[in-house]
Amino acid sequence: MRGEGAATGATAQRPDRELRELLREIDPKRIEATVRKLVSFGTRHTLSAQDDPERGIGAARDWIRDRMAEYARASGGRMTVELQSYVQEPADRIPEPTRITNVVATLRGSQDPDRVHVVSGHYDSRASDVMDATSDAPGADDDASGVAVVMELARVLARRRPAATLVLAAVAGEEQGLYGADHLAGVLEKRGARVRAMFTNDIVGSSTADDGTRDPRTVRLFAEGVPSAETPEEAEIRRSVGGENDSSSRQLARFVRDVADNDATGAHVRVIYRRDRYLRGGDHIPFLERGFPAARFTEPAEDFAHQHQDVRVENGKRYGDLPEFCDFTYIARVARVNAAALWSLARAPEAPRGAKILTSALTNDTELVWERPEPGHGPRPAGYELVWRETTAPEWTHVRDVGDTTRHTVDLSKDNVFFGVRAVGPGGYRGPVSFPAPQR
Repeated sequence: MRGEGAATGATAQRPDRELRELLREIDPKRIEATVRKLVSFGTRHTLSAQDDPERGIGAARDWIRDRMAEYARASGGRMTVELQSYVQEPADRIPEPTRITNVVATLRGSQDPDRVHVVSGHYDSRASDVMDATSDAPGADDDASGVAVVMELARVLARRRPAATLVLAAVAGEEQGLYGADHLAGVLEKRGARVRAMFTNDIVGSSTADDGTRDPRTVRLFAEGVPSAETPEEAEIRRSVGGENDSSSRQLARFVRDVADNDATGAHVRVIYRRDRYLRGGDHIPFLERGFPAARFTEPAEDFAHQHQDVRVENGKRYGDLPEFCDFTYIARVARVNAAALWSLARAPEAPRGAKILTSALTNDTELVWERPEPGHGPRPAGYELVWRETTAPEWTHVRDVGDTTRHTVDLSKDNVFFGVRAVGPGGYRGPVSFPAPQR
């Protein structure tokens, strides 16, 4: 994956010409038009009208579907668009049976269609009262911005042939309790999809904080450490050897920095070592609970006067989630980060299976083993690399090319550093790192 770029760090990957051309197609003006159109539906509350052609969540749903279908026509049949619906029975913040509908565009992979990467934004919105389904709830930043990212990715990617399948979803029911995302994750799980990454884009619309300071290049990426789906046996191993900072989601976040923190995206990816903002949550959580690697993109500093607020002026201050508080150039930058991550994941081999550190003998060397991918599971690796870092370091600091092998010994003590292994595929695309478990 050679080319000019500003990517730095031991494991960074510079964007090649093909990826740069893709990123240049992302258009802030189209993103702005999408955000303003979604706001024009007045409210997109999950409990709002589903059959009014001009106002409410149903009107927004149908418009998103129509635009996605329009983009899909450029794919030569490789992209399909569906309304993925179910009836949610009364539950928290759902007072009566309510149809929840996701708009899902699926771009089938050209080489390994069962390997899946998901990107979402939620198209429902809310006012100050989460149960108020009638007042205006423009939801420009939260989360028309995320939906605009998803739709712009659908437009740009429909004309390309990614090796793996990409699922681009506008989900509903987030403000009421992550209902749409939970349904989407459940559908993929039941289909047996090999979901290798999931990103939700939620509140990615503004580069201006509540104190007026601007940070137009930073996007936060929230990634959990201890896995939500960790088993008791896995927890026991983690407590013994470490790995609190080495879940598959943390490796995914490091991968995003490797491929998307550079001059081609114009963005700095700030990884936050939390599942989500403090005591809050988003649409990646249902995927984490099913054991899928997932993370959340969010703007650098939220302005809470412009989310979850009735539109009003109070003591001379404007409240409400309106388009004039969005930065559409910034949203385009977030879209480029997503695109770089998706495209690079689809081109790269999967994280190596069965990575282990052999512990049958007491030694100050470290012997690692891993498995080649099963036939049909992504590109065949041309070789492998070992990575390592101090136990106190957040990023991988050393890389060693070990060739086309599944075993290697390093003259370093496993007691003192953390190790990982990643595959190198055609064109030099590196996949995410696998964190090894002990094997006696």
